[in-house]
This record gives sequence, C-alpha cells and structure tokens, in this order.
Amino acid sequence: MSARKAKLPSILVSNDDGIDAPGIEALVRELVKIGSVTVVAPDKQRSAVGHAITMNYPLRVTKFQKDRKFFGYAVEGTPADCVKLAIATLLPRKPDLLVSGVNHGSNTAINVIYSGTVSAATEGTILGIPSIAVSLTTHGTADFREAAKFARKLAAYVLKKGLPNATLLNVNVPAAKATDIRGVKLTRQGITRWVESFDVRMDPNNKEYYWLKGKLEILDHAPDTDEIAVRNNYISITPIQFDLTDYKALEAMRRAKFGELL
Repeated sequence: MSARKAKLPSILVSNDDGIDAPGIEALVRELVKIGSVTVVAPDKQRSAVGHAITMNYPLRVTKFQKDRKFFGYAVEGTPADCVKLAIATLLPRKPDLLVSGVNHGSNTAINVIYSGTVSAATEGTILGIPSIAVSLTTHGTADFREAAKFARKLAAYVLKKGLPNATLLNVNVPAAKATDIRGVKLTRQGITRWVESFDVRMDPNNKEYYWLKGKLEILDHAPDTDEIAVRNNYISITPIQFDLTDYKALEAMRRAKFGELL
C-alpha cells in the first residue's frame, strides 16, 4: 500500500434507503475522492425506523456487488444496527468520519425523530465518531449529484476541523438546480407535525388492513428553521444532539420542588 493510500481518512457510509439506493451510490462516488470509504447499509428500504436496533433476531451480513465490483456490506437490520456492527466487527478500526445518506426525502423538523438516516449518524456520534446526515428534499424523481458533492465538501471540512462532542450535522439539500440554490444556512430544527389518518383497505383474501397517510403541518415559519430554509432553496445545516433533556423545564421543576413529592 502506498504512503498516500495509508494516510487517507477512513469514512463509513450508511443510509436507510438500502444499499442499492441511488443516493448512497452518488455519495460514495464523491467521498472516495477524499478518503477510504466503507459502506455498511441495510439490505433493503428501512426508512422511518428511527433509532431501532435488533435484539432478538440474528443479524446477517452479505457482501454486496455493484457493476460486478464489491460495493459494501448489506445488513439485514436497521441503520443503527449497521453502524454498531461496522464499528464493533466489520471495520479494522474506528472510522474518522461517518456520513449517512444521501436520503431520498427531507429530514427536517419532526422528521428527525423518525429518520433512519439521522439515526445512523446519531449512532456514530454516540460511538464517538464525527457524523453527518445528508438528505435531498424530494420524494419524486431525484438527481443526487449536487447533494453528494456538497456532502463531500462538508465531509472534508469536518475531517479537518472536527465537530463538538456529542453533536452531529443534519444536512438538507433542496431538490433544485445548482444555479437555483441560494446558499448555505446554519439553522435550528423547525417545528412541524404530521396530520395523519389511515385508509382502510381490503387485501386479496378480503381481510381488512390499514395504510398510513398524512400531510405535514408547519408550526414555525421562521427563516432560521431547517424546513423554511430548504423551501427557500437554501442548503440547511443543523447541529443536533441526542440529549433530549428540556433544561428549562428541568430548572423550573426543580424550583417547583418536584423532588419533594415523595
């Protein structure tokens, strides 16, 4: 191995759309320009599984080929499973960076809670690895190249500068032409909710089942939120943490002497 090859930073790539998704392929094509890339991703679509992990079933791993070449490891599990397994078993050492994506669909506001893409990056952060989640904000026909290029630029920056402890970057890229993207905004997580209902349907055996549908409701229209930034054609970068404590409420409850209830 050449000296240059040995010095390349190690980058772990995962996602929740599955190892054969076009978004992860576009991401890998860019990241191999700056590092040694290993892909460990679910064997199939695992969107909206959040931070679920597999405990009572075996995790099977197969080597996955693309264009008759080794592409990565396909895991019969969740995105968080993939990261845990990669760090504990599949990689010879802890990677210098983890990049999750490029997701097919927005991961802003409340979607952060449900997202397997963000959860893969969260798991990397828990394990002490600088981590980035990258999403393209469309569920329609998608060209992932511009999002992947930006991910590569941001990855190079993070490899050089690092990230604060226990903090990951959640990136959302508008599904727009490069010439239409107005810039990059550092944002906070917006406030949205899904207004949901279930269609009642019948299967071929005349048995009833339910199909979830919903519409996103925006509750915070401030321009410094992730959801509004991407709607205005800005790339949104939101630093997020896995500590869910409401510190203001905690202090207020301490002053109210909740601890004396017993």
